Amino acid sequence: MESLVNKPSTKRGRATLNNILSAAAQVFYEKGYHDASIIDITRLAGVASGTFYVYFDGKYNLYKYLLLQCSHTIRKHLSLSVKDCKTRREVERVGMKAWLEFALENQYMYNIIWESLYVDRSLFVDYYQTFSKEYIKGLDAAKETEETRDIDSEVMSYILMGASNFLGLNWCVFKEDPEAIDHVVDEFMKLLDYGLFSSEPKPEPAPLEHKSTELKQRFRFQVVMDEDEPKKKK
Repeated sequence: MESLVNKPSTKRGRATLNNILSAAAQVFYEKGYHDASIIDITRLAGVASGTFYVYFDGKYNLYKYLLLQCSHTIRKHLSLSVKDCKTRREVERVGMKAWLEFALENQYMYNIIWESLYVDRSLFVDYYQTFSKEYIKGLDAAKETEETRDIDSEVMSYILMGASNFLGLNWCVFKEDPEAIDHVVDEFMKLLDYGLFSSEPKPEPAPLEHKSTELKQRFRFQVVMDEDEPKKKK
């Protein structure tokens, strides 16, 4: 991250950098990365174009730095939210609620994160793989204490990240409904507590044997003819 930005050493310089980053977040959110220009960003930030290059060598490094800052901010927020949780179940419940509340207040981060797939696919992959690795550590620890079932931790990390992503999209970005957050979290926990299905899966029935439609005789009847009967003696 250090090579992406020339970090200022003064309070005034940090304020200018924050103005540029804030303006960039808004411009990327409203126009998208490819349509955003450095002039758009510096104009909104209230700085000269030349000032931009004091901190960044171009739009790509600015975007990448902003993406990494989003990742750091989200992980820090969630970490602080769950630091006093005693169980993995509590971590999931508190973490989900904290995420939804955060997403509601910082909707623009969805755009910055997901657009990385089209800016540089490796950034998108790295973003979620980094989250998954951290998630796996906690899930593995919960399995060791038998708090959770023996389910592949990598698979489960992506299932849980997927739930967070799309629950946040629907209720925090599409609907913007803060009143629904507690209900959404309760329903999410039902899924974790009881699973999607009400009982153990039943074995699949054996496939039916193909029966031919051709009629086959089951019985053999032998008729006794007169000539076959023994002749009576006269």
